[in-house]
Amino acid sequence: MTDRAAQAIREAEVFIITAGAGMGVDSGLPDFRGDQGFWNAYPMYARLGLSFANCANPEHFERDPAFGWGFYGHRTNLYRETVPHDGFRIILNWIARNKAEYFVVTSNVDGQFQKAGYAEERLLEVHGSIHHLQCLTPCCRNIWPNNEQIAINMDTMRSRGIPGCPYCHGVSRPNILMFGDWSWISDRTEQQRARFGRFQRDQLGKRTVVIEMGAGRAIPTIRYTSEELGEISGTTVIRINPRESEIHAPHVSIDCGALEGLQLLDKLI
Repeated sequence: MTDRAAQAIREAEVFIITAGAGMGVDSGLPDFRGDQGFWNAYPMYARLGLSFANCANPEHFERDPAFGWGFYGHRTNLYRETVPHDGFRIILNWIARNKAEYFVVTSNVDGQFQKAGYAEERLLEVHGSIHHLQCLTPCCRNIWPNNEQIAINMDTMRSRGIPGCPYCHGVSRPNILMFGDWSWISDRTEQQRARFGRFQRDQLGKRTVVIEMGAGRAIPTIRYTSEELGEISGTTVIRINPRESEIHAPHVSIDCGALEGLQLLDKLI
């Protein structure tokens, strides 16, 4: 199976990288799979009995913005400090060696692909980005870079300051699709989606490899995207995941983490 995957990578004219939350685990980012994984990363929320879905809710910004920004401010700081693992570089090397085109589709909001050197115009962040902000209300449809310095009280997981909206001077929030979210401004993501659509049309008929990493069934957006792409003639999907890695032939599953799987394929190539 890995030999078939390596051969597909060698011959690829187009790479589409699809990545879920598991992609960041090898960079040291916490695994939020299940409540226990989330609580291991954030013991304060375990004491409060709050799950990831409870915390990732825009209602906190309305009712208690210091609490809302405690969670998202901590994540902002964490993602800024994180160094992308070597798997990001391995894929870029394959792309360069093949002189191939590429696009990234990710449910992650962490900005790790950009930090690793992937072009901003070659990304679709389906759930938005923590590195961009919007008005909570929203008073307008503007989206702006998150340049806030956010200090967190780690005992209470509350922010010591509340980032504001520069237009109405109310509360700002990350431009991320949260649970039960009716006020997310999707314009930036929709522009990315339109670029991806044009990319697909331009690359139609070329030998394509979809490399899917760390995408589980809990929020299956990325898995569905990979499988839809795999229906296109001339496309091979390589699914790398330590759990739930199965995929129907002629596509390939590799039962391990993202970095381990990419290193294994790189040795074969």
